Amino acid sequence: MESGVQNNTKIATLGLIFLSVAGSIFSDSYQTQKTWFGDPDLQGTWTNSTLTTLERSSSFKELVVSEEQAEIAALIASQGNDAYDNYLKEGETPKKGQDVGGYNTAWMDPGTKLLKVGDEYRSSIIISPKNGKLPWDAKKRREYFSKDLRRKFKRTDHPELRGVGERCVVGFGSSGGPPMMNVLYNNNYQIVQSPGYVMIMAEMIHDTRIVRIEGAHLPESMDPWMGDSIGRWEGDTLVVETTNFNWQHIHRAGLRHYFAISKDAKITEIFRRTSDTEILYRFRVDDPNLYKSAWVGEMPLRAQSDKIYEYACHEGNYAMANILAGAREVEK
Repeated sequence: MESGVQNNTKIATLGLIFLSVAGSIFSDSYQTQKTWFGDPDLQGTWTNSTLTTLERSSSFKELVVSEEQAEIAALIASQGNDAYDNYLKEGETPKKGQDVGGYNTAWMDPGTKLLKVGDEYRSSIIISPKNGKLPWDAKKRREYFSKDLRRKFKRTDHPELRGVGERCVVGFGSSGGPPMMNVLYNNNYQIVQSPGYVMIMAEMIHDTRIVRIEGAHLPESMDPWMGDSIGRWEGDTLVVETTNFNWQHIHRAGLRHYFAISKDAKITEIFRRTSDTEILYRFRVDDPNLYKSAWVGEMPLRAQSDKIYEYACHEGNYAMANILAGAREVEK
């Protein structure tokens, strides 16, 4: 009993330390509305679309950039989108070997501006380490992602051992989280609360996490697709701790980012309403199996008036059947 009390105290202390780092960006002037059962109200539809990438690109030297730099980044992105469509001129036909096209920009919605926290434009989602880069441990990364493990995600003899994004089980690029990352499109989330629970649904692959407030973690043998999330309220801030990650959901590759987590990772997130139209979202990844140190990211979730519609991706789609059938023909 005594050790359990000490452990709970330790967890709460770690949470307070984590939150104190972010304390300066919270405004004391904003009064968070409450739900009918008394919890701070985070409900609504939100988006994390942004041009800002997880890691800082070589185009920027510092985390905080000027408004002029942010406007230039938006202009370059807009011009890049126009070039991506690669429209044919009248009478022109595609050249042999040329990309015939897949998604065009009508379907893409990664964001049009750099993210802004308070009055600061940011060049990376990562705020720690200070260089805005993932603190990979190169040796551990090579050991963890052995050839045998990589091969498992490319097997053509078993539909349940392809990548989970490819199978439409979990969204590409960690869109459903944790951490919740922006991807090519469908960067929208709906948060619904009830006594003892917070539900976070991502539009991409309609991934849904149910956070149990003041709950206990599941046994290690139980590993949901997006891990096991429990939460607690520290004032008006929701703190969510996720463990028990599924080994099939360790690769998190998006349009402009790649990271990974091991099944033993612990990810801590905070959600705090900073205005009627914004939630500050911050996350910390602790994973000594892959990284030299913990790393922290931060972004705003902005309110949306639109509804979230079904993303009709499903297992058993044509691509999966064709991959397996093609491999059988090769074997013949």
